[in-house]
Amino acid sequence: MSRLQAIQTQAATGKAKELLDSAQAKFKSTPNMMRVMANSPAVLEAYLSFESALASGTLPHKLREEIALEVSEQNSCQYCVSAHTALGKMTGLSDKQIEQARDANSDSTKDAAALTFARQVVNQRGQLSDGDFNAVKQAGFSDGEIAEIITHVALNIFRNYFNNSTQVEIDFPRVELHRAA
Repeated sequence: MSRLQAIQTQAATGKAKELLDSAQAKFKSTPNMMRVMANSPAVLEAYLSFESALASGTLPHKLREEIALEVSEQNSCQYCVSAHTALGKMTGLSDKQIEQARDANSDSTKDAAALTFARQVVNQRGQLSDGDFNAVKQAGFSDGEIAEIITHVALNIFRNYFNNSTQVEIDFPRVELHRAA
């Protein structure tokens, strides 16, 4: 059970209702994470704005989902692993690609480099070496794409920490973590 109340869209008022209605219209459903974030309209608005801005970036949608899976697995966020498994399948990721992403791996050398880099950002808390940057650049990523990888890691850490802290009730098909939390 969530440590914070999940705000029901029909019961919301003011800015929270406006944001939840917008999320419902955009996503065709309102995940529990967003309903819990709605306790503070500022938090929900920040999250929706952050996610929307990155969605217009240059990284392919499948790679963005793979990064979300990798970071969420590293942060032991079962809510996000479950959500991004479902969302990843909607973008065309196979079960094999989802499992590989959770382990920072891919059959694509380029995507594997991005996932390894994302893992290093998490594990090293952003304290990366020149070698880390050189490896992802040599895999074919531009400076702009590298900036987006780092920022997708940050977005996912935000989601992971929010869900882990508040214990948001999982409203996607539940996926077990590879390692115990």
